[in-house]
Amino acid sequence: MRIGLVQQANTADRKENLAKSTAGVRRCKELGADLVVLQELHTGLYFCQTEETRVFDQAETIPGPSTEYFGTLAEELGLVLVLSLFEHRAPGLAHNTAVVIERDGSIAGRYRKMHIPDDPAYYEKFYFTPGDLGFQPIETSVGKLGVLVCWDQWYPEAARLMALAGAEVLIYPTAIGYELADDAPERGRQRDAWTISQRGHAVANGLPVVAVNRTGFEADPSGVTEGIQFWGSSFVTGPQGEFLYRAPEDEEDVAVVTVDRQRTADVRRIWPFFRDRRIDAYGDLLRRWVD
Repeated sequence: MRIGLVQQANTADRKENLAKSTAGVRRCKELGADLVVLQELHTGLYFCQTEETRVFDQAETIPGPSTEYFGTLAEELGLVLVLSLFEHRAPGLAHNTAVVIERDGSIAGRYRKMHIPDDPAYYEKFYFTPGDLGFQPIETSVGKLGVLVCWDQWYPEAARLMALAGAEVLIYPTAIGYELADDAPERGRQRDAWTISQRGHAVANGLPVVAVNRTGFEADPSGVTEGIQFWGSSFVTGPQGEFLYRAPEDEEDVAVVTVDRQRTADVRRIWPFFRDRRIDAYGDLLRRWVD
């Protein structure tokens, strides 16, 4: 499976963002990609730094403008695309949704982000209703894709359920960065924790992991914080958590990485974690806290 990554910096100009994503997808095709992953909310700015009702005007239906645009592109290039969109479902009801576009331009499936953060500069609960589609891999011509979104990457349960349902790769469109008030050591700890958690999902499930993050600085429109410097650093790991590719922190980047399905089978045979799971003893995982 040859997977393309498009790491970009965004502006408030949707047309400019679409043109940049399109150029990245085309370059991935030139490099031999079968599948291309775009970052979280790639058509615009990361608007969750503030809580503004007018931002809901940016939400779009699925199918809608972006799926039509990228569907045409996918069909032209003959590849599978993973999009990340602000989905309008009904007035006052929206989701942070990943959409997979098949080679023929059709919608193969969607995943609505399940874990929704609410932190300074990441006020996502104001905009996004938690997903209601569960953790189901999406069947495509290139394989079964375990698509999750950003904050989901901190939850081993989400990765495990995708793996148990037959996902062949875990994919995380992402928008995460530093608040500029954080000092250098804290920034390093945060970025390390981000990569460590996802490498852990790769190891625990014997699966490749693809994380595509945005880069560049985006100001806080309210001026309450100093804005977010997105840390880029998109990466791909193999099923033992080994890095197959790492993008730079502060540059836009396009790359194609090959992952080997046979490696998954080989690793799972030597580390049979699924065989040894004590499913009879995990009932407390369904509780909020074990008092």
